[in-house]
Amino acid sequence: MIYRNIYTVSMPAWIEQLLTLLALPEYSLTTVFLVSFISATLIPLGSEPVVFGLIKLNPELFWPVVLVASAGNTLGGALDWWLGYGAHKVVDKYRHSTTHTRALDWLERLGAKACLLSWLPVVGDPLCAVAGWLKLPFWPCLAYMALGKFARYVTMTAALTSVF
Repeated sequence: MIYRNIYTVSMPAWIEQLLTLLALPEYSLTTVFLVSFISATLIPLGSEPVVFGLIKLNPELFWPVVLVASAGNTLGGALDWWLGYGAHKVVDKYRHSTTHTRALDWLERLGAKACLLSWLPVVGDPLCAVAGWLKLPFWPCLAYMALGKFARYVTMTAALTSVF
């Protein structure tokens, strides 16, 4: 109890309330969904610790947690797609860059299947935005995002659970 008081004295009240609201396991699946959604946007946040923590606390929730995390992360990827779609005109000024041209050629060649790589750290979320910017078909992109993200959560969580 002493540690809590030392660290929360300088913490703004709204942050403490937010952390209380998102506390595991009280709001478990809601927390997993929100963190997974936010982490799939261009905001750097990892959902893996939340997913792993909840499964470690409640092993019987493995599949519900993986499904909710996959859904939240996929919807975050869909938001990235729409942001990219809307940002098409803004990015046009970089059209003549050689790196930009090569990346766009590669994405156009792969099409919606490139969204399978949306699970990758650093490049996965911007990839969804670029898919939208290229106006790749939304529903196939969403399906590939969901497949890639689901496979990541199953693999990562199963591996972490067996290690720890």
